Amino acid sequence: MPKVSPRTLSGFMELLPEQQSKMERMMEILRRTYATYGFTALDTPVIESAEVLLAKGGGETEKQIYSIPREGGDLALRFDLTVPLAKYVAAHYGDLAFPFRRYQIGKVYRGERAQRGRFREFYQADIDVIGDGKLDLLNEAEIPAIIYRTFTALGLKKFRIRVNNRKLLNGFYAMNGMSEKAGEIMRTVDKLDKIGAEQVRRLLIDEVKMLPCKAENVMDFMAIQGSVDQVLERLENYRGMDATFDQGLDELIAVTKYLGDFGVPEENFALDLTIARGLDYYTGTVYETEMTEHPEIGSVCSGGRYDNLAEYYTDRQLPGVGISIGLTRLFYVLGEQGLLSDSHVDAPCDALVIPMTEDLGYAISAATALRAAGVRTQLYGEQKKFKAKMNYANKLKIPFVVLAGEDEIREGVLSVKDMTTGRQQKLLPEEAAAHIRQAVAARNAAPVIREK
Repeated sequence: MPKVSPRTLSGFMELLPEQQSKMERMMEILRRTYATYGFTALDTPVIESAEVLLAKGGGETEKQIYSIPREGGDLALRFDLTVPLAKYVAAHYGDLAFPFRRYQIGKVYRGERAQRGRFREFYQADIDVIGDGKLDLLNEAEIPAIIYRTFTALGLKKFRIRVNNRKLLNGFYAMNGMSEKAGEIMRTVDKLDKIGAEQVRRLLIDEVKMLPCKAENVMDFMAIQGSVDQVLERLENYRGMDATFDQGLDELIAVTKYLGDFGVPEENFALDLTIARGLDYYTGTVYETEMTEHPEIGSVCSGGRYDNLAEYYTDRQLPGVGISIGLTRLFYVLGEQGLLSDSHVDAPCDALVIPMTEDLGYAISAATALRAAGVRTQLYGEQKKFKAKMNYANKLKIPFVVLAGEDEIREGVLSVKDMTTGRQQKLLPEEAAAHIRQAVAARNAAPVIREK
């Protein structure tokens, strides 16, 4: 039969083992950091009823969704992790304790045009806090701390969490008689970083059909910048003109007040009035995080407060606040920028035991002892020449080779070779395990991301 050419579909990432190891390490750090803040792991089905997934979507979402036609109702691949969370909380309301704090790292699917840095299948890493009827503002204030801790744990230092409040924006548009066009204005202003202030001003006038004076008011408001205190001082000039604006300003003040207590340095945080987030369901604090030396990458973590998570599934009020990291895209751009560390042990094991005699018993016992001591160990089982065995270890970048030959058997030791330095020494099995563990731990202590 004719051979089929092996190929990966456009927009789907398929990694070689060493790169996959780096991705797994990033996921491990995210899970550990999220768990530090009391979030529980959750997994939801990749395939759902199309009716369930599109209840809160429609429009552009429906164009991007991967549908699976079937008798009795279409199925679909999930396009994010938030809508399945809404369904999950509504379905299991009686079994959950609120506030419900969950994290989820999983693949999502979008049928959009594949391009550089954008994928049709990609991992998202989300956290959300869901309240029952109410959700205290403290949860919104804690989110920047979680973002800060997460990216610091990954090894990033040069990043900034940009924060705004949708009530503040809605109030500003209301006091200027622009409420009906608020959504269009926010979506247009969201293009500031990409096309610049002059082009945004022109779009507000030509496409949103705003009077030039109104467009100028918007641009002046969005241009408010400076330290947290300076921005808040400027915003106080608008107080008393609209109740929604005042509420948004109070919430912004409260969120920033707790930042120091949560351990977020001022250099990693900024108030940015241009941040709105494109989704209409955000109702309070909103977040976007950028790498300050790579602004071309765009937001690497975004989210915000929403007040009616599950309105299409239940009559209960289930407000929430959450963030999402586009993990596949982040991994791609970090690799492209050469920011993924090579210091870690990305090999499938820490030690490769190579038998040097026909009797394999001693080598098997050595591998078993190393594994029992917590060393990831592979036992080489192919009948090849010694050079081929060493080449195998080199190709996989295995940090240690353990030789079990006649001399080692007679002396009751193992010959341990450090493949990085070339140093070889004879050690008792327990000494070999401790030596390998210590060396690997030192290498893995380096952050997964290295900033230049």
